[in-house]
Amino acid sequence: MTTLDARKAQLEARRAELVARMREVEAEFATHVSKDWEESAIEQEADEVLEGMGHAARDEVAKIDAALGRIAEGEYGFCMKCGAEIGSERLDAVPYTPFCRNCAP
Repeated sequence: MTTLDARKAQLEARRAELVARMREVEAEFATHVSKDWEESAIEQEADEVLEGMGHAARDEVAKIDAALGRIAEGEYGFCMKCGAEIGSERLDAVPYTPFCRNCAP
């Protein structure tokens, strides 16, 4: 069974990875300034992929921040919908989840 401190460290480490990825995505966007039509088309395609990665990272960071808030408030590990304890297997798979298996959308 993972301790609360270990879960917090896991969430903080994942958050740091995502923030670094978001910075890399932003830096990559800044390098795309091609004037050639073919290169611009390829860059636009790449930008769409990068944009999707950036959105996914931002969404996950928001979920992690919410989980860290629940840890600070002593509410982590309990379902936000029914109040039941969230199983450790579920928290192992999705450490930022606010819902137990039965209440998960």
